Amino acid sequence: MSYILAKSKNEDILKAGECGGAVTSIFKYLLDEGIVDGVLALSPHDDVYDGIPTFVTNSEDLINTAGSYHCAPTMIGDLIQKYFADKKVAVAVKPCDIRSIDELIKRHKINPDNIYTVGLNCGGTVSPVSGRKMIDLFYEASPDDVISEEIDKGQFIIELADGSEEAVKIHDLEKEGYGRRNNCQRCDVKIPRKANIACGNWGAEDGWTFIEINDDKGQKLIDGAKKAGILETKSPNEAAIEGRAKVEKIMIKMSKKNQEATYPLVNEVEEWNRCIGCYACRDVCPICWCYKNCELSKSYFKDDIIASPMPIAFQGVRLSHMSFSCVDCGQCDDVCPMDIPVSLVFDKLQKKYQNRTGYLAGVSDDIKPPLYSPDKVEL
Repeated sequence: MSYILAKSKNEDILKAGECGGAVTSIFKYLLDEGIVDGVLALSPHDDVYDGIPTFVTNSEDLINTAGSYHCAPTMIGDLIQKYFADKKVAVAVKPCDIRSIDELIKRHKINPDNIYTVGLNCGGTVSPVSGRKMIDLFYEASPDDVISEEIDKGQFIIELADGSEEAVKIHDLEKEGYGRRNNCQRCDVKIPRKANIACGNWGAEDGWTFIEINDDKGQKLIDGAKKAGILETKSPNEAAIEGRAKVEKIMIKMSKKNQEATYPLVNEVEEWNRCIGCYACRDVCPICWCYKNCELSKSYFKDDIIASPMPIAFQGVRLSHMSFSCVDCGQCDDVCPMDIPVSLVFDKLQKKYQNRTGYLAGVSDDIKPPLYSPDKVEL
């Protein structure tokens, strides 16, 4: 592991990108050199609240993916294993994205040799609908005038079309029921160290990206982009390194407090009693890769066409899978029509499993999940 500061040498990227445009420049290098078939990133559809996954094959189009989109869903791992398993892909990943990718690699659904992962430090994501309402209520601005947003130093910061910025403390927003998604508030993995590199503005100088290089593949990414003349780097000073570590420590401390506040409040059986068995949580989960052949949605009794498990039994079986696999991305909460805090239940059990075994899904290296086998193949 080593640290650098980096910024783009491409003026257009430097202007459009976040904190120096290093991420977009690395993607451009990979595409221009033919190292990858495409880049999986996010681009705005209608506005900054509508970031959607985009597969870019022409480096000139990368400029449309520059910037941060804190309202975007987390479905990167699922997309790779479903649609890009046979391609060389570079991908921008938040911590929960790389955790899902790591779990799918363990399940032999993603070939790690085919992907380059560029991590993005993450303070959390915001629901697009409540995000617009939040800005309307707490900021002296119209949601339609926002051109970019950032979570930094405990504040949710928006930039307006006239170049001005407004900021409100995340704590104040969340006290009123706005701000980050609930799963993001309790997430204690803020830097995606399983990615080849982890990038962000924590500890960075203005106009630079702070990058943590996590493995040999990450080092080759940086060296290649520098050699191609698109990336400039320098070493951060000790104060920058310490500042970044301090930000991470503060955010993890906030997450632990949210865990302590929310875990005791959830009653699993009471919550699951509302389940209607629509399977939306299963279908959207990046770890439930076998949903197409899921035994839970099959009927085995000829005289009963609705013989699949009762909703609470369905949730119980999923819990036996997810208590050691959940990456707390929160997508199940987003799609549940009955407002069941599915990820909260799974995350609560995940932490119990972690306390007993030391294993944390998508993070742990030395400890393997139950029934893991490096030789397992799908028949």
